[in-house]
Amino acid sequence: MDFLKPRYVPMNRRRRIYEGKGKILFEGPEPGTLIQFFKDDATAFNNKKHEIVDGKGVLNNRISEHIFTHLNRMGIPTHFIRRLNMREQLIREVEIIPLEVVVRNVAAGSLAKRLGLEEGTVLPRSIIEFYYKADALDDPMVSEEHITAFGWATPQEIDDIMALAIRVNDFLSGLFLGAGIQLVDFKIECGRLWEADMMRIVVADEISPDSCRLWDVQTQNKLDKDRFRRDMGGLVEAYQEVARRLGILTEEQERPQGGGPVLVQ
Repeated sequence: MDFLKPRYVPMNRRRRIYEGKGKILFEGPEPGTLIQFFKDDATAFNNKKHEIVDGKGVLNNRISEHIFTHLNRMGIPTHFIRRLNMREQLIREVEIIPLEVVVRNVAAGSLAKRLGLEEGTVLPRSIIEFYYKADALDDPMVSEEHITAFGWATPQEIDDIMALAIRVNDFLSGLFLGAGIQLVDFKIECGRLWEADMMRIVVADEISPDSCRLWDVQTQNKLDKDRFRRDMGGLVEAYQEVARRLGILTEEQERPQGGGPVLVQ
């Protein structure tokens, strides 16, 4: 019944749990839940470059919701429960594993630079890399040996994370290809979800153009955060294009004068 549903509490009256570069986590309406708020902050190079981009958080919220909803339906476990409004999601509280898990399909960014590869070179197979989540250290790349030696994750958890990453890659590659977009690479984070005495590894954080490299299949035009990293401009327009192709933003709609992106409810 409606009166049994938890009452929505405005953001400024909720207890803040954590604030990152692109999101804020607030105490949720029920035990074991959090509210994830998407900010308009655009950051790069571990916050060395920082701007406010009007409407970015709204688009990332909706795109991430779209992707996580599909992952849940496919039986790929995530922290996502439902979207609350244009900037907030209700999520399950998880113990974040301090690793960024990067899946690469095409040479770009740091991989191209590190190995002297031409950007756009299709890799012989998808490659999974791990980076230790530590802004002060610029998120250094680490091996499975480092991960187990320092107790960030067990060998079984690493296997579970890699299995999740491969399944997410398979799904995202097909989803974006159907929209005329090449999935070059992407980053996910994973967490431990505790249910009674049982624990399982789930996909957490977000999946959006902030955490993926997305290129137009025909033109190779960048539709992701590289537009901000490389001072190319048109960041919100690129994110809008991704949303439009995924069916979140209708083709006929345009940004209203002085407002943020117009999105399908």
